[in-house]
Amino acid sequence: MAFVNPESVVKQLPLEAGMTVADLGAGTGIYSIRIAKRIAPGKVYAIEVMKELANSIKQSAKRENLSNVEIIWGDSEPPGGTKLADNSVDLAVVSNVLSQAESKEGILNEAKRILKPHGRALVIDWRESFGGMGPHPNFVVTKEAAQKMFLNSGFTLEGEVNADDYHYGFLFRKL
Repeated sequence: MAFVNPESVVKQLPLEAGMTVADLGAGTGIYSIRIAKRIAPGKVYAIEVMKELANSIKQSAKRENLSNVEIIWGDSEPPGGTKLADNSVDLAVVSNVLSQAESKEGILNEAKRILKPHGRALVIDWRESFGGMGPHPNFVVTKEAAQKMFLNSGFTLEGEVNADDYHYGFLFRKL
């Protein structure tokens, strides 16, 4: 079984130079760094609540000589927690965040708030717990549940993204 290949996922995205992207719960920045290379001179906002991870992304961007990655120490769940303006980004990345979020609705609302009209949301999360390798079974957000959440929150499904054997992936568009 294969594990998520961020390079493969990024290649599936409709990215263009000059876009603005927000990576909500950016973690170690595996998407932020790759997307920043593809959309230069566009901007990637890597939003991360854990300072250590935010600092790690900053170091990775520096190592890669990327000046288009801006680190925001913020929380993607409360309204305005990303510190980004309304209707300001073309793509919101929501990868392995739903299963960790206390307020899944908060993340959806924040993604919707910051996305431009017809902006897209990339959603990737665990298919199941896989015996504890993924999130606790009580925290898994199934593929069907994630799809329903986004569809009921003013998004339309654009298509599936091939993530890996352990994760599902969707690309939604804000209505």
